[in-house]
Amino acid sequence: MRVILKTRPRAKPKIPIEAETIIPQNFLRKNDIRVYEGNKERKLEDLFYVTTEGPAVSPDQVEVILTGDTGVIKRVGEYMNAGRIIVEGDIGMHCGNFMSAGEIIIRGNADSWLGREMRGGVIRCEGNAGHYCAAGYRGEKRGMRGGTVEVLGNAGDFAAEYLSGGEVHIHGDCADLPGVEMRGGSLTIGGDCLRPCGNMTGGICRVFGTAHQVLPTFRRNGSEEAEYGGKRYRMAVYRGDVANRGKGMVLIRE
Repeated sequence: MRVILKTRPRAKPKIPIEAETIIPQNFLRKNDIRVYEGNKERKLEDLFYVTTEGPAVSPDQVEVILTGDTGVIKRVGEYMNAGRIIVEGDIGMHCGNFMSAGEIIIRGNADSWLGREMRGGVIRCEGNAGHYCAAGYRGEKRGMRGGTVEVLGNAGDFAAEYLSGGEVHIHGDCADLPGVEMRGGSLTIGGDCLRPCGNMTGGICRVFGTAHQVLPTFRRNGSEEAEYGGKRYRMAVYRGDVANRGKGMVLIRE
């Protein structure tokens, strides 16, 4: 089954749409899907042109395509457990919250908290991601716990904060404090970053660009080789963060 959702013109297009109900499993079993425009509940058909093609017998067979003015749509894919969502442009905050399975593909940019506290599945963002990509929400002690988040562009501050499992791959640059408070999992940064992995206690981070201002509480522990993009690099190995008696590993290209 393919469900195509194209945004309708709105009198106030900057008002965000809260759309946690846009997940493949809901289109298999629900006919009356509701979303919020600001603080007002709307029928899905009030805000989207809805086209459905073909049948499905399980959520794994459902593909949802979002098109139009999608940058203000928030919480798409929240608690998603099967199927696929394709966003043809940008997407708003909290895309893929608590996702446990399935796939989300974003052709444009993603706003903050992409893949927040994700459990499994795959998110691929072909543009840039905002702050707190693959992180936990404020006050949470665990961020992403499983699955894969891949960002082909850059990411903002606090990418992979409290990362506890799974894989995060930022092909471009990260801003300040990527991997801060890491507990486990894997973070790969293809470009540059600033102050990586402060207060980490576990997991592994690889930086193939320049890591500015490496914290003094990391201890150099030799070198090793790593492959990235079909090339091999010599990497400086750091252990820490010793300020938190951490046993994490940070590899930075020499």
